[in-house]
Amino acid sequence: MSTPTTPTQTNQTTQTAPTAPTIAELEEQERRLTLPRFTHDDAWTLGMLLVELARERNAPVAIDIRRAGQQLFHAALPGSTQDNDAWIDRKRRVVERYAASSLLVGTRFRAKDTTFEASSRLDPDTYAAHGGAFPLTVEGTGVIGTVVVSGLPQLEDHALVIQALEHFIAE
Repeated sequence: MSTPTTPTQTNQTTQTAPTAPTIAELEEQERRLTLPRFTHDDAWTLGMLLVELARERNAPVAIDIRRAGQQLFHAALPGSTQDNDAWIDRKRRVVERYAASSLLVGTRFRAKDTTFEASSRLDPDTYAAHGGAFPLTVEGTGVIGTVVVSGLPQLEDHALVIQALEHFIAE
């Protein structure tokens, strides 16, 4: 987990939108993207990697990384707004409550032919099961924090987080 190098990306205009992953695919991502540790320096490295990936796409996103409730990294790129920070908080709370990615939680509700908003009994002004928030899980410890992106359609927010974690772990 050293300082990231920017992975090669395709131009935003040639990228295709990600397809919705299945519950099994989302659960596999969470198993696969477990970290050996997660320090303050790791938060900075992962955060800067997300900034680099977002800039390559000219993505108007906000990025947030927390460990044990403490915000270790936050960035708001051009085009993002304070609404993105509100979405970050709502998606992060879902991960903290369910110990699963916000996209996985929403997908599980949809698989039951309902929605998170209709069936969770949680205030939708406080919780949002939309893609973009992912648990930071440390081997032998469990979920210790969150990484969240907001500003793109939910599948793209989620895909950006996954790409960054995959690259981060490979370093």
